[in-house]
Amino acid sequence: MAVDYAVIIVYLVGMLAVGWWGMRRAKSKSDFLVAGRRLGPVLYSGTMAAIVLGGASTIGGVGLGYQYGLSGAWLVFTIGFGLLALSLFFSARISRLKVYTVSQMLDLRYGGSSSVISGAVMWSYTLMLAVTSTIAYATIFDVIFGLDRTLAIMLGGGIVIAYSTLGGMWSITLTDMAQFVVKSVGVLLLLLPIAVWKAGGIDGMREQLPDEYFSPMNIGVQTVFTYVLIYSFGMLIGQDIWQRVFTARSDTVARNGGAVAGVYCLVYAIAGAVIGTSAKALFPKLDSPDAAFATIVGEALPIGVKGLVLAAALSAVMSTSSGALIACATVANNDIWKRLRRTPAKPESSAGTESATGDGGHDEVRGNRLFILVMGAAVVAISIALNDVVEALTVAYNLLVGGLLVPILGGLVWKRGTAHGALGAVAAGGATVVAMMAWKGVLANEAIYYGLLASLLTYVAVSLAGKPTDPAVLAEWRARLAGEGHTDAGPGVGASGEGSGGADGTGPAGGKPGTGAPAGV
Repeated sequence: MAVDYAVIIVYLVGMLAVGWWGMRRAKSKSDFLVAGRRLGPVLYSGTMAAIVLGGASTIGGVGLGYQYGLSGAWLVFTIGFGLLALSLFFSARISRLKVYTVSQMLDLRYGGSSSVISGAVMWSYTLMLAVTSTIAYATIFDVIFGLDRTLAIMLGGGIVIAYSTLGGMWSITLTDMAQFVVKSVGVLLLLLPIAVWKAGGIDGMREQLPDEYFSPMNIGVQTVFTYVLIYSFGMLIGQDIWQRVFTARSDTVARNGGAVAGVYCLVYAIAGAVIGTSAKALFPKLDSPDAAFATIVGEALPIGVKGLVLAAALSAVMSTSSGALIACATVANNDIWKRLRRTPAKPESSAGTESATGDGGHDEVRGNRLFILVMGAAVVAISIALNDVVEALTVAYNLLVGGLLVPILGGLVWKRGTAHGALGAVAAGGATVVAMMAWKGVLANEAIYYGLLASLLTYVAVSLAGKPTDPAVLAEWRARLAGEGHTDAGPGVGASGEGSGGADGTGPAGGKPGTGAPAGV
């Protein structure tokens, strides 16, 4: 095990070193929160795949494969479908807005001041997402080092807080790229073929397992439908995902790079389900499906490889945890704290970033850095106190999708939607979700079904009953979608979608002309 320990320790130290190096690039608010909006296709695709594929997709995906067979891939499939839909149909539009948060997009579209209300919902979601990711450290570090649960959470959470606080999105981007490589090698290139080989190949698994383990819908049609509502739609509107879209240097990068990441998710989904099915053939009587990943890694892999695969699991958890943490801090600072204090956002320079000196550039970075530190400490404390991860994550996604999906997508595709309709939809959807969870139980499917229905009906009815949105507001919105306008978040680039140079060394400054959806809604 000494070799495996060494691999893990080198990996953790490497994450801290990359975070320290990324600190040198975080000179402005734009650098710190959205990596200067200049990621090229390689970094963008890798980091987007890293953030959406976390511990639930890796450890949980293998567990579903253990429990249901190949149909266990559906959870991660729906994540991939959501990312593909976001990338192909919406990413070009939202990338041009040049905002920092989803709530700022709502304010721009509806001409209101919804940031505090929608920000509170989004903050709750990102906080719980960060908490559930942080709790996963306990399982992984217990397998690796046999650490106490509290110590494991503090160690894993402390490392993520450290590199996230140092360099913000630049550090997170660089560490996520490293984590993407480790995860791809560990899970796809090592664990998958070894697990299948140990289980006797597909034919060997078919001989040992019931036929339903190879049925595409063994997990249940209703379960798949619920996954689509929660996870596919959640991918469309989550702050953690949108904040990555904001890092793209052009429309083309956001669309094509995101599509590549979505396809990668589909491959990862199949791999997790096959690994879980192999574990069922090898170890048919485990106490819990969630133990399948740790068991097959511990029992089936040779020394050295085991350490790399465990580092891959750690990578999956860290990438989601860091992305959720910076999203949580960004929303808390920009959508809640500054709004309550009525502090206006500082404008960006013509290049799309604030000056590192003067105009409060360093103060903006310092303030956001402080919020990451405070939110990180809160996440670790809640993670230590909380035990039921599934219920916490379900509450977060139900509130996010039930409250914000309709006003966000409605604002993008329906010009008749109004600010009152949006606020009514948030209130009606959120209240219905909470009421149904209290009545039917947190894990009941009815919460998201009725929450979405109430939100949609309220949005349409209130919008049609009231005055249309001010034409000047819609004109500004269309200009922003075309990449021409300015907001407090800072001016965007021109309509061509050009950015400031590729961060991954894939080409010179500037991108191709934007070819996304038309500006009109």
